Amino acid sequence: MGLVKEVVKEIENRSKEFYEFVLPPVDIHLEEGGIRVVIDMPGFAKKDIELNLCGDLLSVRAQREPAGLDTIVTSQRPGRIDKKIRLPIQGRPDEERIESARYADGVLTVVIPVASDGRNIPVD
Repeated sequence: MGLVKEVVKEIENRSKEFYEFVLPPVDIHLEEGGIRVVIDMPGFAKKDIELNLCGDLLSVRAQREPAGLDTIVTSQRPGRIDKKIRLPIQGRPDEERIESARYADGVLTVVIPVASDGRNIPVD
C-alpha cells in the first residue's frame, strides 16, 4: 500500500506543478495608449501578489497561505502562481512602469502604457 500512496503523491505533485505553470488564464487587450492584462487569480490576497515589468516581460507571483485544512486534491486553484507573460508590444522605451494594477473579485487587471508610434532605425 505504501508504494501506491507514493505514486499518488507523485502524480499530485506533478499535477500541481502543471497547473501552476498553465494557470492562471490570461487575456491581453490592446487599448488606446496601452495594454490591459486581465488575469484570473481567485483566492489570493492583494498583499500576496507581486508584479514586475522588465521590457516586454510581465512577471506575476502570488502565494496563498494554506487554509489549515488537510487538502486531498488540488486541481483548479494552485496555492502558488509564478507566471511570466510576454507582452505583444514593447512598453515605452524611456520607462518600464505599470500604470495601474487592480485586484478585485479574484481578477487582477494591469494597465501598461505603450509607445504610440515606432522609432526610425537608420540602415547603414
